[in-house]
Amino acid sequence: MASSPSIERAVVPRPRETTARKISVFLSQHARVRLAFLLSAPLFWLGLVYIVALVSLLITAFWSVDSFTGEVSTQFTLDNVITVVTGSLYQAVTLRTVGVALLVTIVDIVIALPIAFFMAKVAGPRLQRILVIAVLMPLWASYLVKAYAWRSVLSQGGIFEWLVRPFGGESPGYGLPATIITLAYLWLPYVILPIYAGLERVPNSLLEASSDLGAKTGRTLRTIVLPMLWPAIIAGSIFSFSLSLGDYITVNIVGGANQLLGNLVYTNVGAANNLPLAAAIALIPIGIMIVYLTAARRTGALENL
Repeated sequence: MASSPSIERAVVPRPRETTARKISVFLSQHARVRLAFLLSAPLFWLGLVYIVALVSLLITAFWSVDSFTGEVSTQFTLDNVITVVTGSLYQAVTLRTVGVALLVTIVDIVIALPIAFFMAKVAGPRLQRILVIAVLMPLWASYLVKAYAWRSVLSQGGIFEWLVRPFGGESPGYGLPATIITLAYLWLPYVILPIYAGLERVPNSLLEASSDLGAKTGRTLRTIVLPMLWPAIIAGSIFSFSLSLGDYITVNIVGGANQLLGNLVYTNVGAANNLPLAAAIALIPIGIMIVYLTAARRTGALENL
């Protein structure tokens, strides 16, 4: 009987203990360190572009402009901040800006709630995907194109007036109503999506149990859906409120002679060439948003962003 040939096993050489291999092994065993290295570059860039810019803005607000030469003086002064806080013009514009931002936010929430509820709880999976695309589709168009489109719609003799004229109505024309309508349209997708995501987290079993116990639709929405949905609503309001608070392009296009805080910043940076005063004005919406975000954080809304 012939003996079977011997099988030689190949000896795999042990990898060399290089510095790169040691680092690779260390990172594979420490997920948090790996994540920190991964996020370090974008976080550094975010800090450089955003945080440094805000700090520079804060510092510039305490400078001044020489009335004769027009040159910026870096000597510390509170004149700009005092002017912005005590000036009747800036107080009126601040109240107008906050009022417009609040109205835009309320309009968007009222429109977004039924749309998001239908998308999350009524529509089937295929229709749900189509509706999500339809909500996102306006974001593909240019901001200026949409703003000028609404200028055409709201103008005297435009499409809006043509639609309401048979009922005795007329177009609002250019002014604060046109500004609110245009801003509400621009920021509506940013409000729908957080509310839609919040509704998806509401278990259908709770709605079915409420119906089985005899609760009507209104009571179910009031006692079950809205309490669970409140953080998502606040999250959506952050987008519409903050974006409306700093907008100035829409007001220039459809706002008529009205001014918001963004317009005052733009005017002082451009025509007036007074960067310190513009920086002081810009501190107002920043302060308002800090207060708003602090209040929203207590509701858990920031987790829905």
